[in-house]
Amino acid sequence: MMQQMILKGPDFCAVVEDGRLVEYIRQDPKEQGGDILLGKIDRMMPNLNCAFVDIGRTKNGFLPLEENGKTFQEGKPKSGEMMILQIRKEETGEKGAFLTRDITLAGTYVILMPKNRYIGVSSRIDDEETRERLKKLGQEIAGNRFGLVMRHCAPEAEPDQIRTEAEKLFDRWRKIEQSAESERKPGTVLRHCEAMEALREDYRGADGITEIGELSADLKRQLATAEGRKVQLPHGGNIVIDQCEAMTVIDVNTASAMPAGNKEQLFLTTNLEACKEILIQARLRDLAGIIIIDFIDMDYETDRSMVLERLKECFKEDRIKTVIHGWTKLGLMEMTRKRR
Repeated sequence: MMQQMILKGPDFCAVVEDGRLVEYIRQDPKEQGGDILLGKIDRMMPNLNCAFVDIGRTKNGFLPLEENGKTFQEGKPKSGEMMILQIRKEETGEKGAFLTRDITLAGTYVILMPKNRYIGVSSRIDDEETRERLKKLGQEIAGNRFGLVMRHCAPEAEPDQIRTEAEKLFDRWRKIEQSAESERKPGTVLRHCEAMEALREDYRGADGITEIGELSADLKRQLATAEGRKVQLPHGGNIVIDQCEAMTVIDVNTASAMPAGNKEQLFLTTNLEACKEILIQARLRDLAGIIIIDFIDMDYETDRSMVLERLKECFKEDRIKTVIHGWTKLGLMEMTRKRR
């Protein structure tokens, strides 16, 4: 059984699995993705289908005019309108924060969406019977008052536990609305939960939380690999990771690996070995968006299928939603990973 541990430092959180550092989150109070705030529409840009919003910061936020199709319950915003918003992606460089009106409040078992009516189930829950049961329960609890997504640990809970949590989250939303009504200028209404809180929810089976001053020398060495392009594989191969603005490209190489038998076996073994390391590096570097993997070319379709299945199996361990799209016509592996 995997030994899983959460570490908390003065300015970071980390997750260690069987001695491997797999997640490292720097905590900066200036970066609060998920904050709920009050904003005022400053400038409408209908040609770009967006608006710039005064959120009480140096840079205006960016808000799309249309969101989430039929299940979102709000109309288009108007110039000068004050509204409750949430930060979906923090500001970077010259770009202001990316905002949404589709608020989400996360609990242990559910994610509540007060301005939506969508009822869904985490993609990490595979069993169709369980998915159907949870979806029906979500519809009963919501009663068309709000939207709900059943999280991956919902099957472990009793229906009353899920119902109680959903109602508490809805009460929290009503208090946020009341707080926003009393405010007259843009600014933060509710700080998002700290990274530690999110880790505690997602790794409920972990072997406790350990507070430390800094990482050990070995874990520091592992973290340093996330700052370089090349990562060695155990038997001589390597992967090279290049993060571009639009996507991340990962190249798998045999490097110094020596064939014990034929070359095809070496190529397959190296590719299979790379799948686990790609998972670890995706989590450690927090890779997001489009990820293209250039595995070593293989002649046999059975080998290609084996690598695809291994990659899917590895990413089942990822707490961030990931979709493996499969092989492209050029023989590259295409996948997407949600931004955290």
